[in-house]
Amino acid sequence: MRHECTGSNLIRGIAVLLSIAAQAQVIDFESNGLHFKTLTKNGVTIMFAPLGSHVREYSVLQVAVSNGSLVSWTIRPEDFRYVKQDGKVAAASPAITVVTSLIAKASRHDVIKLVSTYEAGIYGNSRLQSTNGYEVRRQNALAEVGSARLKAAAAASAIALVSTRLIPGQSTDGAVFFPNNGKSLGPGKLSVHAAGEDFEFPNEGDLK
Repeated sequence: MRHECTGSNLIRGIAVLLSIAAQAQVIDFESNGLHFKTLTKNGVTIMFAPLGSHVREYSVLQVAVSNGSLVSWTIRPEDFRYVKQDGKVAAASPAITVVTSLIAKASRHDVIKLVSTYEAGIYGNSRLQSTNGYEVRRQNALAEVGSARLKAAAAASAIALVSTRLIPGQSTDGAVFFPNNGKSLGPGKLSVHAAGEDFEFPNEGDLK
């Protein structure tokens, strides 16, 4: 009987390990011309895709996070880092820095391109069901401004991922901006510390 119990426990342990391994697997998929990667740890799923163009001095990622765990977690753009092959680390800019830059420096062409690219990715992605993300921020921003110029700036600013506390079952999305002086970040990997876990998306190639 003792051996049977031990064997049963071993089987259950192996099953748990296999479940964890399966959960932590990076999955790739395409949507509306964007190449997404997604990873789940501790019940939290992070999904991202490079938007493939520079905005001012930034490289931009479209990011979505959903909380399938039993506790609340806070997601911040500052928790996203790009680790280059030479070991150097580029940290994403805080939302307030990005918003200020977009309003002050981004041209009309920059704004239109950023909004169009982002919306094509979010609205055409059936795997992304955000409850507290860009669309909510956009509607709130447009309700508070009057002029067409300010509406364009507000729509662009609403794209930036902001610090968000997700209760179980909630999700958010937004763009994460890496300052790079208008240059490519080069080959490397995306690293995110969230939900008490380290999410790593290796072999990203050349992030534009």
